Parts: sequence; structure tokens; C-alpha cells
Amino acid sequence: MSSKSSSKNKNKMPFSWRQSNNSERFPKQAVQGGTDVGGHEIFVGRAMHCDIMLPAKIIPVTHSASVSYNGSEIPVHNYEVLTGRARSFKWIPASDGNVAPGAISVGEYGNEHLFIGRAPYQSSMTIGKIHPSHRVLYIPFGGYEVPFQHYEVLVCAQKDKNKKDRKNKKKRGSSSSSSYTSSSSDTNDVKRK
Repeated sequence: MSSKSSSKNKNKMPFSWRQSNNSERFPKQAVQGGTDVGGHEIFVGRAMHCDIMLPAKIIPVTHSASVSYNGSEIPVHNYEVLTGRARSFKWIPASDGNVAPGAISVGEYGNEHLFIGRAPYQSSMTIGKIHPSHRVLYIPFGGYEVPFQHYEVLVCAQKDKNKKDRKNKKKRGSSSSSSYTSSSSDTNDVKRK
């Protein structure tokens, strides 16, 4: 079963959320966001905790997933996995609770959107939540919620509106660029399973 992230129209986002848990087969096209200290892949997810949808780090090989909340790393057993084509996503450097245009919101805390981010920590690259009013990214790690002022935010790289113009330039012999763009030239590619 999947929870679609947008309505069925011409502005449909190129990703979806797939329901899963620690005992089910892991979804295809899951978006990888990092690795744990053992080198195992960490995938991007979201899960409910205390009636709040939060970003989740999912490590299929260890059958574990967790969210960060109220100073702690909270294990979760049911979650949704972000799926989509790897080229549809970019990691953009950010800091101080800021997010780039196209940042993927997973839920709200009060009237504030929470976003997916990641940061390097103790030989890992770990997924967490960007909490803008707190001006940090929090990652679930070692039983705690660890804050970072500098981090990367996951953005959806939208299709370029000038695709038709690029096709015309290509026909005339001009160079063309990828059909996906992001708001920053300093980006990192996303891997998928």
C-alpha cells in the first residue's frame, strides 16, 4: 500500500511513500540517505510518534528504524519509506534551520513543517529532522537526539520548465543540460536500492 505525496495532476511529485515495517520485504526504489557506523545503508523514511509524523532513519539489514524526539532516539516498527528515482533528489548544504527550495516536508509540529536532513556523525551519515524554529537538524543516534547546526537537506529536483527550449538548442547543435535541476550548484547525488 502506498501513500501518495501529491495529487494526480501535471505537477505530480516524482516520489511516493510506501508503508513498511521491520519484518516486511523492503520496497524497491527506496531512497538511500546515508550509512551507519557499520557501513550499512540508511534509507529515508517517516513514522508517527506522539501523533506527529517525523523523519525516520531506516536500516533494513539490522531490521531497525528510529526517529528523534524530545532528546531521545525512539525505535519505530511501522513506517513509510521514501521511494522514487534517484535522479529526482539532491542533498543541498544548509544550516541554522534553513531549508532549500524544494525541501521535502514530512509533517508538522504545531504550525511548523519538519524536513528531512542528514549529517555526518561518528563515521556515519545519518538521517534526521530539520526543525526550523530550533535552528538545527536533529538525528537519532545512540539513544539520543543529536543536534547539528550545519547539515544537508533533501530536496526534490523538479523537472526544468525550459525542457522544450533545450531540445530546440540541441537540434541546433547547442549543448543541453539534464532535465532535472535544483536550486544549488553544490549538490550530492542520491543513491537508491
